[in-house]
Amino acid sequence: MNRRKACAMPSCAHSVFLHERQQSQSRSWRQRLEQQGSQGQGRRAGEKRPQLRAQAERTEVLRSCSSPVFSRVLAIEYFFEEKQPLQFHVFDAEDGATSPSSDTFLGSTECTLGQIVSQTKVTKPLLLKNGKTAGKSTITIVAEEVSGTNDYVQLTFRAHKLDNKDLFSKSDPFMEIYKTNGDQNDQLVWRTEVVKNNLNPSWEPFRLSLHSLCSCDIHRPLKFLVYDYDSSGKHDFIGEFTSTFKEMQEGTANPGQEMQWDCINPKYRDKKKNYKSSGMVVLAQCTVEKVHTFLDYIMGGCQISFTVAIDFTASNGDPRSSQSLHCLSPRQPNHYLQALRTVGGICQDYDSDKRFPAFGFGARIPPNFEVSHDFAINFDPENPECEEISGVIASYRRCLPQIQLYGPTNVAPIINRVAEPAQREQSTGQATKYSVLLVLTDGVVSDMAETRAAIVRASRLPMSIIIVGVGNADFSDMRLLDGDDGPLRCPKGVAAARDIVQFVPFRDFKDAAPSALAKCVLAEVPRQVVEYYASQGISPGAPRPSTPAVTPSPSP
Repeated sequence: MNRRKACAMPSCAHSVFLHERQQSQSRSWRQRLEQQGSQGQGRRAGEKRPQLRAQAERTEVLRSCSSPVFSRVLAIEYFFEEKQPLQFHVFDAEDGATSPSSDTFLGSTECTLGQIVSQTKVTKPLLLKNGKTAGKSTITIVAEEVSGTNDYVQLTFRAHKLDNKDLFSKSDPFMEIYKTNGDQNDQLVWRTEVVKNNLNPSWEPFRLSLHSLCSCDIHRPLKFLVYDYDSSGKHDFIGEFTSTFKEMQEGTANPGQEMQWDCINPKYRDKKKNYKSSGMVVLAQCTVEKVHTFLDYIMGGCQISFTVAIDFTASNGDPRSSQSLHCLSPRQPNHYLQALRTVGGICQDYDSDKRFPAFGFGARIPPNFEVSHDFAINFDPENPECEEISGVIASYRRCLPQIQLYGPTNVAPIINRVAEPAQREQSTGQATKYSVLLVLTDGVVSDMAETRAAIVRASRLPMSIIIVGVGNADFSDMRLLDGDDGPLRCPKGVAAARDIVQFVPFRDFKDAAPSALAKCVLAEVPRQVVEYYASQGISPGAPRPSTPAVTPSPSP
């Protein structure tokens, strides 16, 4: 578990504990906490301090303030495909207390990391242990991504009047760049090509990640060494200089501005009284290429539009039978319900209105009981949206007794239906809404040719498709749609622009934790989102600003 200090401050001395209830390991973001109006809302006499299963470090104590802003930053590894619950606990630090257990509990709140990331700023009421609100007290959490981790740098160097190390010709110079690690050892990050027989070389421009160059620390020392190449491997040292990426950026900030360093040979400098340098190295270009991340798009206002499509073909079995895949047992939710809850429960954090279109296919529906392959399971074709995932589940339960399971298993109509709003979104040229379609099906697709064509068309839209195979059918044909073995092609031979389909059989997860399915099927979505917008040259929207409260001075 990755935990960092958080902070708080009310009218007495206050502190906050963050409780992260789920382990995580990958993308970083930053979180800043604010808490308002907590004065006087302590626990009642005799109210015990809540027990935390995993406690973060305690924040600094801030005194005499009812609307504090917590300055410490908490870095948490973020995963789109996981539900990462967080708890925040606020305390009034007692004067002279010798242990944290003496502090007065003021309130707590819970949310998920996905909710904070998708909204950028979340304000929630503080609750007492009995579940009642702690007066008007609130806590606000503001998120931002740790910057620079995905950026690339393009550098162009040349040199002038380098020392000549060869007797019958000129030097063959090349340059090496090293970064200094935390253990003070130098690590090679780049070696230029050799420029033959030239004391004024111009090396080819090169591109490398900011992480490779300086571990995303613009103040990290960088060492540059220039050599005369020797085929024996015993290269002659010409000179060296040091800098930082920050210095390099500032020295080339204006158009046409270059930066230069004296190339120094310490041996010559110490021995020769009139020694000045062994030449000069010039940085002619230093540009940063911003590589946008999934969080850039989410925090820039991009919503995940989640749609559900459920297979109601007869091959699922009579729902009244305990053997049916649609059996509504009071003891155990069927696989359709389990997939809806785990996958939909994560996606709903990224949709602001929490309303999700839900469709069925392969059933005869009232009133005429004609077969439909894209009917609204709430039977409202004008408004097929359900309130949150719980609403989708409720509509599914109400729908089952009113329809007749039939067939065939045609998936193309629902893909084309979801592609329509995605097509409209594409025409805006903005990163505001990305569609994710979850298809739950029990068997082989009947309209495979049409489905392949629909997927190929959708691959050019802001859209991803997740297919979960329910039951024990042969899903070998479904794996062809996944595109893992090569680009999917439509019957006319046109290849998909990108891989947008993720297929998994539910049976592979029947003995795993409920979250395992969601982790598997959603893990590719962030890459697919970034890949689409990058291919269209669409940048994220500007992060939504937050307005912090006035920051008081911390107690000594």
